[in-house]
Order: sequence, then structure tokens, then C-alpha cells
Amino acid sequence: MSYDGRFYRVTIGKCERELPIFQVAPGIKIAIFNMLGDTEIVETAAQMLAQSVPSNADVILAPEVKAVPLGHALSVATGLPLVIVRKVRKPYMVDCLEAEVVSITSGQPQTLFIDGKDLPLIKAKQALLVDDVVSTGSTLKGLRSLIQTVGGTIAGEMAVFTEGDSGAWEHITALGNLPIFTD
Repeated sequence: MSYDGRFYRVTIGKCERELPIFQVAPGIKIAIFNMLGDTEIVETAAQMLAQSVPSNADVILAPEVKAVPLGHALSVATGLPLVIVRKVRKPYMVDCLEAEVVSITSGQPQTLFIDGKDLPLIKAKQALLVDDVVSTGSTLKGLRSLIQTVGGTIAGEMAVFTEGDSGAWEHITALGNLPIFTD
């Protein structure tokens, strides 16, 4: 990835941020949204998204890393338990569920893991899938696969932003849409 010196301005509630624009592939640039450490954005986004949480949701699933603070704040706001879906299997994780996805930011395949200790929270439950940005949908596809493996269903899908063609993401509750820049 390379930074071209430009920014894209976004607004979440009363918060405004300038997102740096990075080239992620030849001729393709995206505005990078990183809410890690930005507690104002995390809390504002969680409060806004909490208003649209489906009433049938039993549990929140969020992939590590950048969606973790959002998942935590949304869990606090709604009282729903939170399951963090890991991208690295740690030695203390046993009886994990696994699904493979491809990340837009790295372009590489990665495996998603749910620790066996969290299976009772998702087995046959209604899961709310939460991410920071939905770009290709591959992470959500992996999360859906994990939930379906244990007989759960999807109560809804949320993100702070979708990216690219907003029409492709009509089923996702999001606070905004980020453009894809082409040269």
C-alpha cells in the first residue's frame, strides 16, 4: 500500500475525520478508516448503530482487530454478549471453528477462528455481525459460514462504513459509504 497525500472527509454523528487515501492495487485507492484508539468515533458509532440493532439478536460477532472496540461498545450499549472472531489461533484456543477469507487490505487469504469456549454463545443463536468497513464482503461471508456451521442464523449485519457500490450493501446497516478511487 502506498499513501498519496490526499484525504477523504467523513462525518459520523458530530465527529469529522480525514481518512488518508492509500493505493491498494494498481489503479485502485481507498480511504483507510482506522478507529483503533479513537474512542470518540467508537462510542459515537456504537450509539448510532445501537438504535438499529434487530430485536431478535442474541449475540454480537466482531472480527479482530479494528472492529473489536466497536463490538465492545455495541455490546455495552445493547447488553448483548460479544464474541471476538480471531485471525490468529492462539495455543489456549481449543475446539475452534474455522473459515477462510481474503482481506482487501492485505490481498492474502486468512483464517477466522472462534474459540471453542464461545460456541455456547453462538450455537443455534441469532447473530449480529459487526465490522468496521465492509469492502468486499469476504469477512462477513466467513462470519456467516461460522454461524451457520453451529446452526445459528444471522439477525443482521452492521458496519460503520460500506465501501464501493452502495447498492451492493443494501442489506447492511451502515453509517456511511466510502468511495473507491480509480486513476
